Amino acid sequence: MPVLKQIPRADVTSEVVTAYYDRLFGPDRDPVASPGTATGTPGDWWTVFAIAPDIFKHAVDGFAVYRHPDRKLDPVLRELGQTRAGWVKESQFVFSQHCKSLRALGVSDEKIAAIPHWQVSDVFDDKERAVLAYADCLTAGDGRTPLEVFEKLRTFWGDEEIFEFTYITTLYSMHAVITRALRMEFDNVAERITEVAAPEGFSAQDFLSTPQRR
Repeated sequence: MPVLKQIPRADVTSEVVTAYYDRLFGPDRDPVASPGTATGTPGDWWTVFAIAPDIFKHAVDGFAVYRHPDRKLDPVLRELGQTRAGWVKESQFVFSQHCKSLRALGVSDEKIAAIPHWQVSDVFDDKERAVLAYADCLTAGDGRTPLEVFEKLRTFWGDEEIFEFTYITTLYSMHAVITRALRMEFDNVAERITEVAAPEGFSAQDFLSTPQRR
């Protein structure tokens, strides 16, 4: 379960939230009592974001931004950035959902499977490699980007495409962080980095002591 409460249908007062509940879960279904979406997710991203209806609306308006007809960005290159952001930020939810989006755009399973190790894969063309490199600068590098990366991007993108990609990729980096922090959707997982117990009879003193010479 997410760490924050979820808003059942009966407590929703926002028309925007109600419209999305209807669209994603059906008009007669409470997504808290009966979770599950068509893509196989629990759907608790929506029910947690409904805590603040204005933020809910801001978030869904952001989803519409990258599909707006004014966008110049190639949707495949855009989705490569979003998918890579999910991987780098360790959000199984963001990564998984945008793998599906890439597949819907006709990207091969071989290429999708190579996104985690794109640096050593030969399935990406020159443009895709540049885009994935910039996605890493935005996510793993927190925006620190060598000018040489921009020089490469400018061989096939104008300022509009670079700005669109920058905004959309960092937007999904944010969503990956939020989803992990609040343990929503596929990111409702236990902390992986925990202490592995020492063998019975071991003591820290034994570990730190100087070996005896023989």
